[in-house]
Amino acid sequence: MKINWGTAIVIAFGLFITFILYFVVKVQSDSKYDNDLVVEEYYKHDAKFGDEMKRIQNAEDLVSKPVITILSEGVTIVFPVTLVPENIKGKVSLYRPSNKKLDFEIPISLSDATTLLIPKKSLAGGRWDINMEWQYEGKSYLTKETIYIK
Repeated sequence: MKINWGTAIVIAFGLFITFILYFVVKVQSDSKYDNDLVVEEYYKHDAKFGDEMKRIQNAEDLVSKPVITILSEGVTIVFPVTLVPENIKGKVSLYRPSNKKLDFEIPISLSDATTLLIPKKSLAGGRWDINMEWQYEGKSYLTKETIYIK
């Protein structure tokens, strides 16, 4: 049986389309290839981008900034000693890029010490993005940092 070049091109296109459709169906149906958005309702999030940049700039303008350190017992966030701990309010959001189910938030509640500890048992190994949104004496701050847990 002899196939002319026109028939061969149609068969090649058909095989290529089948190949592409196979991978599209596989990626859409398998939960291993989760393709969720980083932020739910990202249009609303982007509308507040200017405010976010102002809070980041406020944090950059501080003379002494909060320090995030990885220790054997967990991650510590040490606020400057020049700040009164009772006046610091806010939250720490820990975002795991590879698994949305591991994301969590911790309120910043400092009584007399300027250190906040996030226990290592609540952090799986790998990359974590930390967003600290906090207020001090009526001014809002936002600190973003990426850490790697072993």
